[in-house]
Amino acid sequence: MRKEGKQLIRDKQAIEEALGRGLVMGETITRNSRKFPDKEALVYGKTRLTYKQFNARINRLAHALVDIGIKKGSKVAMLSYNCNQFLEAYYALGKIGGVAVPLNFRLHPEELAYMVNHSDSEAFILGEAFVQIVKGIQKDLPQVKKYISISDKPVKGMLHYENWIAKYPDDEPLVLVDEHDPLFIMYTAGTTGRPKGAVITHQNELVMWMLGGMFVFTEKNIFDKYSVLDFKSFAAPPIFHLAAFGFCQFNFFAGTTVVLPEEVFDPVSIMKTIQNERINAIVLIPAMANFLLLLPDLHKYDTSSLQIWLSGGAILPTETRRQIRKHFPSAKILDLFGQTEMSPVVSVLLSSESKGRETSVGRVLPFIEMSIVDDNDNEVPVGEVGEAVYRGPTLMKEYYQNPKATAEAMRGGWFHSGDLVKRDVEGYIYIVDRKKDMIISGGENIYPAEIEEVLYKHPKILECAVIGVYDEKWGESVKAVVVCKPGKKLTGEEVIEFCKRHLASYKKPRSVDFADTLPRNTVGKVLKRVLREQYGKSVRY
Repeated sequence: MRKEGKQLIRDKQAIEEALGRGLVMGETITRNSRKFPDKEALVYGKTRLTYKQFNARINRLAHALVDIGIKKGSKVAMLSYNCNQFLEAYYALGKIGGVAVPLNFRLHPEELAYMVNHSDSEAFILGEAFVQIVKGIQKDLPQVKKYISISDKPVKGMLHYENWIAKYPDDEPLVLVDEHDPLFIMYTAGTTGRPKGAVITHQNELVMWMLGGMFVFTEKNIFDKYSVLDFKSFAAPPIFHLAAFGFCQFNFFAGTTVVLPEEVFDPVSIMKTIQNERINAIVLIPAMANFLLLLPDLHKYDTSSLQIWLSGGAILPTETRRQIRKHFPSAKILDLFGQTEMSPVVSVLLSSESKGRETSVGRVLPFIEMSIVDDNDNEVPVGEVGEAVYRGPTLMKEYYQNPKATAEAMRGGWFHSGDLVKRDVEGYIYIVDRKKDMIISGGENIYPAEIEEVLYKHPKILECAVIGVYDEKWGESVKAVVVCKPGKKLTGEEVIEFCKRHLASYKKPRSVDFADTLPRNTVGKVLKRVLREQYGKSVRY
């Protein structure tokens, strides 16, 4: 054998050994394809893939990406509804050291163009529904050299995903990837300005779901009827969300089966999937849960297989929690709290710990440190309100191409979350509000989340948001913006009287507005900035 051939073999062996020891995301699927090749990994509509088939498709895509010049550190934008190809792209890029840039399909084309350019994306993988949108901004994307369409038929000027990857081998690509390498850039929702790109590493993501597993697997009795390997898990939100993708990653990590929805969000379809696929675990944001609970015939679906209900992305109102327990009695609710920059989960409230603590978001995960500090970054006593700051192995690497924002957020070595919280003597965390949303009226600190929690208990209220508006006498006063349930009506006086029965007088709304919907950012969080602009000077019933 020639010297070059022997060296190549030694190099491959060295890479295999390094990958075998490392915490890199692509190895999750590789190892599962060896351990249980014929086990079902992924279900999407009529597509059902075993771990062996899933891994083979990922490898073909990885080789195809390398062939068009994608290498370690290369960024690839991704825009699609949920589908198996979207997940394949995450893992293929992970195997070759590329960096995924998942994009929110609800964004305006100008916002998409900003993120693609800001991230330095060199290629763009897109679903069929977005071909025309992307064609409309192609001229504004000078760095993108290749476009790949996930479509039934080839699109002129774009590589056809299925035809393209079919030409490549399914062996492992064997690229030396380090656990500290970037895995993806996840753009934050940008409630106060331009979105920031949180750089998440392989270590961040894999350690996150190891730590999450430590908590989830300690929940009482969840594996009485099903072993973890028998679990089927339904990722209902779009997988451009880190919470939804992370849920998939956690399940692949554990060797379970992931089911993706075919529709963007359809409550009836979700219920049918739970029943027909015998779903054991589901993740939903509270707003999705609220609309699901509006279905008039929930009782007709068999949901007895459902063991775990993961809630995240926003605070779960107590009344919503009560309704979930009523209509899905077999499911244990696990409430997750965190943010993108922490990969994303910081704390978990287990169902078995929730009695008497329904307003808590649980305890901080192992290996993650949380401190609660005042405006001068001094730690506050137990039970007092302060800003949550974090550090640990799941903390993002940086904000991409934004050193100023990185330095500001990570001053003193701690990530400053902007969340006002308090902690009890047992270590349970309670969210008070966003620091920027706190209302100061007559010298009193008022937290909108506390008032919203009360409003959600009203049987006629579907959604609500509380903001501070200018008040000549008190500086600020409390305004509630309310969305009633379909067919229900309320007056402002009724809303205020309801609050008076549950809150101190100075906390009750002084004015109430009614709306058909609440303005939300692209990940579903209410844009209070927009509400303040819209209702700030109005006092209407």
